[in-house]
Amino acid sequence: MATLDEKHRDKLKESTFGLPDERKYPMPDKSHARNAKARASQQVKKGNLSKSDEQKIDRKADRVLNK
Repeated sequence: MATLDEKHRDKLKESTFGLPDERKYPMPDKSHARNAKARASQQVKKGNLSKSDEQKIDRKADRVLNK
């Protein structure tokens, strides 16, 4: 996965994030989209993320991944 440092992350548009209001789960490319899906799934299992937020992230990631 490509490195995304704080400087570049701060420059990303809100529409690039899986949860844009919180600026969480950035998806500037396909590798980050795959990672966002995996991390969201982990957070749901831990009880830190709602299922509806996971679905939002998955839909956004699928668009980035052209699915």
